Amino acid sequence: MKGFYNVTETIKNQLLSDVNVNTVTMGDITKVDLSKQTLFPLSHMIVNSVTNEDSILRYNISILSMDIVDISKDEVVDLFIGNNNEQDVLNTQLVVLNKLVQVLRGGDLYTSMYQLDGSPSFEPFMDRFENEVAGWTLSLDVIVPNDITIC
Repeated sequence: MKGFYNVTETIKNQLLSDVNVNTVTMGDITKVDLSKQTLFPLSHMIVNSVTNEDSILRYNISILSMDIVDISKDEVVDLFIGNNNEQDVLNTQLVVLNKLVQVLRGGDLYTSMYQLDGSPSFEPFMDRFENEVAGWTLSLDVIVPNDITIC
């Protein structure tokens, strides 16, 4: 059965296979020590709910992918970019999550029966936590076969 452990471990391993992810955590984000810079770039998984739909289980999952924003002491010369790497962080972390979506949509995970259902959404964030981080929250539904029988 593709149960809770299998789904979360599979997504964790897919995220860790990306060069732009150092750490994957799960559960309550407030329990993650975000002050440790060695964690970043970080992806954090939250399983919001699981719905039993006859022959499938639908996992509604949020994944936050983030990195530390470096602020330069140099004078701001470009008002659009500013004096930090926030746009670089947003670009890189969106690529991380977009790759996960594509692998669930039609790649190796899809053929292994971990499949994306519906249209995922990406929401950017900046300054959400105690240290200067930026990134994206991905909200998606992953469906897996429900092979539990009553016999």
